[in-house]
Parts: sequence; structure tokens; C-alpha cells
Amino acid sequence: MTAGTMARKAVGVPIHGWLVLDKPLGLTSSRAVGAVRRILGAAKAGHGGTLDPLATGVLPIALGEATKTVSWAMAAQKAYRFTLRWGEARDSDDAEGKVVAESPVRPDAAAIEAVLSRFIGRLCQRPPAFSALKLAGERAYDLARNGRAVMLAPRLIEIMALHLINLPDPDHAEFEATVGKGTYIRALARDLGETLGTHAHVTALRRLSVGRFGLERAISLENLLSLGHSAAASVYLLSVETALDDIPALALTEAEAHRLRCGQAVTPLRPSDRARIDQLGDGATVCATTGGKLVALVKIAAGGLRPVRVMNL
Repeated sequence: MTAGTMARKAVGVPIHGWLVLDKPLGLTSSRAVGAVRRILGAAKAGHGGTLDPLATGVLPIALGEATKTVSWAMAAQKAYRFTLRWGEARDSDDAEGKVVAESPVRPDAAAIEAVLSRFIGRLCQRPPAFSALKLAGERAYDLARNGRAVMLAPRLIEIMALHLINLPDPDHAEFEATVGKGTYIRALARDLGETLGTHAHVTALRRLSVGRFGLERAISLENLLSLGHSAAASVYLLSVETALDDIPALALTEAEAHRLRCGQAVTPLRPSDRARIDQLGDGATVCATTGGKLVALVKIAAGGLRPVRVMNL
């Protein structure tokens, strides 16, 4: 065995669960994941929803088998607090970009409150040019940074709540928003400015929550580094199931669980299980458990359970 092969296999300790990081300013989400993985010595890690470098706050870090539940975390509602600056449009819709238009208009509280209801519910939003979405096979932000015109198609998004929190001065306004998957706060700021007859861009953005992951459970990188591999760090480790709170559970027998672990479909026979499966219906996702432990995420198909993500816990 070569030294290179040995190095590839020395990948760390199997740690399973979620850690809520309070991401600092200036750090990319991927680098934040790498830092957490190194501090804990974890074998595998990912995150449950990208935060821009200029954003801070909740970044759920999936460790080990929790990486199999990342898509559910990314689909969860998210809450943000953000500050926008009136009177300037920037090509990135945040403070990093170049000023591309200016306006002397500074809306007051009454004008702002009068338009907020227009942004509640399901609506079409045009993503920022500086985004990770692909256009003709290339990342939009790569095209925009190279000076090419980027016009992304509007996408259907949902905003559940939007509140004006503070007007610290005529140039700035602070808001809190609860939004669904795929909503860009930078685009929301841009659209608020246009609706109010001016321009706007985001100057500060803090994520308050992602589904059940909130700031009250978060730890900073600095504090995590001070705890390192100690038992105290494990206090911040949440269960794999934390991201699956909205998914119904079904308790199986050990024999049925064994078949799921082997990648085989299962048709439970107990009347109570049959009734639950019929109630949920084909296509529903279910957490299959045995002895209180998560075995697999399964799909109901033709009255049976088909494994989608098998957990090795």
C-alpha cells in the first residue's frame, strides 16, 4: 500500500449528527464546513444551506450520516435579519458590488409599511446576477464577474413574513423575513427599492434560523476551537433526525428494519402499519425506525416501503 493510498484512507472519526455554526463574517460556507470538520476530526461533513461570505448566522453543519438528510434541511423555512441601504443599486445587490445606479429618494416608515404586503405569499423573483445558478452551463457569478450580461429567469418563491424593524437613519432600514427555499434576500432588497421608487442593496445579513436550527443552539468557530475534541463539544451535537422534524415516522420490526438496511423494499403486515401507510399514500416520505433508532428514509410505493437513504448508525 502506498503512502498516498494510506493518506486517502485516514479520513477522521465517524461522527453523526448536526452542529449549528454561527458563521462569522467573511468566511465562505464551504470553508466553514472544512473548519468544523478539522476541529472535530470528523470523517464527513456538509452544510444545510449556503450563506454568502458577507452573511453571518445559522449554518447547519451535517456530520457523518446526517449528510444524507441535507436536502431536507435545505428545503426548510429560513429566517433572516437584514439591513439595506436606499439610493444605490449595485451589480451584486450587496455591499461588495459596484454602484450601477443612484437615486435621491429615501422612503419613510409609512411608505415602506404600505408596500410590505405585496411581498408576502408566493411570487416570482428574479435571482441576482451574482448567484450560483447556472446559465448555459456556467455559473451566473462567473459570467457576471467577467463582465457579461446576466439575466436569470424569475423563479417562484414564497415569503411567509416580512417586517420593518428599524430605521436607524434616512439611508438605511432593518427588516426581518421568513422565507421558503430558493428566496434571495439580496433580490428582495433590490425589489423593495424598485417598488418604492428608488434603489437598494443589502449591507448586512444575518440568518436567524433554518427549520429547527436556530441561533439559540449555535456555537461560534472560536468557541468550538476552544472545546476541540472534548466532551463539552458534544453538547452542541444534535441528532441526525433534527432535520427531519416534519417527516412522519413509522416503527418497524427488527426483521423489517434488517431488510431495509440491505436495500430491500418492505411491506409491513401489522394492521396499524398498513392503516398508517394507506393514510399517508404513495409517494410520501417516511422515517423508518426500530427500537427508537432511525433506520432509513423511505418512500411509500404500492403500499410498501422503498429505501431512499439507509442510515448506518
